[in-house]
Amino acid sequence: MHKLLPYPLALMASLFLAAGAQADTGKLLLTGGVSTIEGSAGGGLTPWAVIGSNATADEIGGSAYVTHVGTNDYGLNIYGAAVGIHDRYELSIAQQDFNTRGTGVALGLPGLHLKQTIVGAKVRVLGDAILDSDTLMPQVAVGVQYKTLGSTGLNPTLDALGAKRHGVDVYVSATKLFLSQSLLLNGTLRATKANQNGLLGYGATLGGNEDKYTLQPEFSIAYLLSKNIAIGAEYRFMRNKLEGAGRAAGLGNGLRSEDWKDIFIAWAPSKNFSLTLAYVDLGVIVPATTVNRKQTGYYVSAQVAF
Repeated sequence: MHKLLPYPLALMASLFLAAGAQADTGKLLLTGGVSTIEGSAGGGLTPWAVIGSNATADEIGGSAYVTHVGTNDYGLNIYGAAVGIHDRYELSIAQQDFNTRGTGVALGLPGLHLKQTIVGAKVRVLGDAILDSDTLMPQVAVGVQYKTLGSTGLNPTLDALGAKRHGVDVYVSATKLFLSQSLLLNGTLRATKANQNGLLGYGATLGGNEDKYTLQPEFSIAYLLSKNIAIGAEYRFMRNKLEGAGRAAGLGNGLRSEDWKDIFIAWAPSKNFSLTLAYVDLGVIVPATTVNRKQTGYYVSAQVAF
């Protein structure tokens, strides 16, 4: 997959350049969300039903972003791009680079980086967040994400646990914007096999675990302090199937995962640029090597959109 990565990136780049030439936004600031860690438009951790970019119904727009997350024991760098088509369709791509730091050393793999590529598509199927802001009708979108984890020295461990290195997430998001109250609410339901968002593979059959999808809810709330500043919070339930496989491998609860959450502030000084800062709590990640420390820290993301 990684040998093919330049081609989808090149395609997204060409679409992005075309979008920049076409779209002169009519969207209100921040109503298109920001770029998530998986590339789709939404909050930082979870997708929303909004379509990325600044393009309205008759336009094609694009966005690109870079994100860094730093916690007590790990670091995550992400970059990606998205194209919004007629405010109905969205195509996105993201590249994640997870620095395992001390965990890699403890596993005998110093310098271990887990790299994941995520290609996504989203379609708005119901409602319009802006036009329906004075009713109870939410905007609803359906999305799919194809995720591929790059090959590393961790492959034998994932194989032993029965975890695959590629997977598909499917989700439904409903976003309700109460424009007069400056309030946005979002709920997402995700069908997934991903362990720690896919950074530790997909599924885990060791110990008789069933390799089945589970449904994980995700929630967001945002309040517009002004036309270009929003504050909010997110909560993302995480699958914890890898812990059972870890127990079967004699690791106790050493592969347990916990829910992800954040508190954020987003600032858009112009219609083409936004900056998001957040406090994140990703729970425990491979607690066998981090003494069960909670992975709390910071999130910073910059996005350009047209």
